[in-house]
Amino acid sequence: MPDDDVRALKQRLRDAGLRGTSARVSVLRSLIAAEAPLSHADVYEQVARLGFDRATTYRNLMDLSESGLARRTDHGDHVWRFELVDDDGHEAELHPHFLCNECGSVECLPESAIAVRGRKGVPRSLRKRDVEIQVRGVCDSCD
Repeated sequence: MPDDDVRALKQRLRDAGLRGTSARVSVLRSLIAAEAPLSHADVYEQVARLGFDRATTYRNLMDLSESGLARRTDHGDHVWRFELVDDDGHEAELHPHFLCNECGSVECLPESAIAVRGRKGVPRSLRKRDVEIQVRGVCDSCD
């Protein structure tokens, strides 16, 4: 990774109140490159070759989540998955996920894939809270 990219990632971490350690930069880079939410094991697999252990990887994922750079979710299979929050400092738009009942893969779906209507009856205090939408079925690879 070019030095300018590393500097930008370290600055992003510092802006979120975190130190820009090499482990944290590597974990953040993994989330940036991901096309779907990643489990701790997925991220560890990517950063292990750089000499980072499982505990360091997990601590950094939790730090990224607590600082608002990443979102941590459980898609019902008791595995925490992590995904990047938008660059511009805004909370990432919530989007639906597809979970395969056969292989357990998780894929991000476009926001337009599902429309949520009818907020009538939902207390105002709950309307701005995170809502997770999950669609389950069998993916193309398992079909």
